[in-house]
Amino acid sequence: MRGVEERYNQPLEKLLPRMYNEMGLPRMAEALGVSRSTVWYWMLRYGVDLKKVALAPGETLETRTEKR
Repeated sequence: MRGVEERYNQPLEKLLPRMYNEMGLPRMAEALGVSRSTVWYWMLRYGVDLKKVALAPGETLETRTEKR
């Protein structure tokens, strides 16, 4: 984990959601040099919340970061 954070110069809790959205799980695991199960474990450990949404043509989706 630490090696991945150092290589990408970003904490996993920020890196994992971004990579998942951009690449999907299989390509993400390949890019990180770990198994898919390792990626799932890290996502669970860091509380990455996955949502699947179906959008009709012309619909968009917006995400917001909650202020804590």
